[in-house]
Amino acid sequence: MEYIEMWRTKLTDGFSVSALGLGCSSMSHGYGAGPRDDAESTRVIHRALELGINVFDTADVYGPFTNEELLGRALEKRGDDVVIATKCGMIAQPDGKFVRDGRPEHLRRACEASLRRLRTETIGLYQLHRVDPDVPIEETWGALGELVTEGKVRGLGISHATSEELDRIHAVFPIAAVQYELSVWAPQNKQDILPWCRRNGVGFLAFAPIGRGYLSGRVAHGELHPEDSRVRDPRFGEDAMRANRAILDGLRGIAARHEGATASQVAIAWALAQGPDVVPIPGTRHLHWLEENVAAAGLRLTPAELDLLDHLPTAVGDMSWDSLRAGGTARPAAPGAGGAAGGGTSDGGTAANGS
Repeated sequence: MEYIEMWRTKLTDGFSVSALGLGCSSMSHGYGAGPRDDAESTRVIHRALELGINVFDTADVYGPFTNEELLGRALEKRGDDVVIATKCGMIAQPDGKFVRDGRPEHLRRACEASLRRLRTETIGLYQLHRVDPDVPIEETWGALGELVTEGKVRGLGISHATSEELDRIHAVFPIAAVQYELSVWAPQNKQDILPWCRRNGVGFLAFAPIGRGYLSGRVAHGELHPEDSRVRDPRFGEDAMRANRAILDGLRGIAARHEGATASQVAIAWALAQGPDVVPIPGTRHLHWLEENVAAAGLRLTPAELDLLDHLPTAVGDMSWDSLRAGGTARPAAPGAGGAAGGGTSDGGTAANGS
């Protein structure tokens, strides 16, 4: 495969990262079953560094905790240029579901625990995983801002907030980056969130640019393990996957115009083409797919090809996070970060692939 020199993308003033990042959640949970292969995942992380990637996305609930521990071991003493983007504000439950917790005391405990697991003195990008509707968002964000002023965190990010919520928190403390799904089969955040980012000079981390694997053409409904988080998503139902083949065929048609290109690479190239402030963070735990994803940075789609991709059929089936901008239902007290107790609001599904 041929690679180009990885360029830098400015998230906000004074904060730049590589044009592509690496989503690390699948290294520890979410897809399939069986033992983790931390040795292979470490090789993937180190190869990503060699290829110019410097931003690695994780969360305390991935594992839970084991994904941060993996990154801590793999990236220890790698220098200040590495940006670990982790998330807080959710607590993993024994049944695999999550409870939101945006209370300042929980976030401070969660940050201290993440710093220990990541083996670092400063978290590059600390992201609020979900807004907790039971806590005033200004209180939540003010507490996170204090972590920046104390030097524990370099910049703040957020996922799954509405544009109105972004306005409110940005007035409390500047947002460095947001993280939302953005892909050929999930372009909806181009309508409100991406314009908000551009009005306010905030970067956009695009998770699941390959549609959690579907847009690669290598995912079949009957091959998903019962413990794979995707089996709970209507978009990965048999009928939806069959209907969405028109999207996959469109990607393959564009790939056929570029020698050696794959549907995955076209999907990543589409995300990169959405603007110089968009950083796709495709996830993988395998060296071959990492190298294929990185090579997509050298694929240039023509305006006509981008227009064709923009006019593909609308995807059939919801994704589990499509409804997560709304609040959940109250749940009883649950273990907090590092074993601390805490209350919260429930999300009825799992978070995976950088979500």
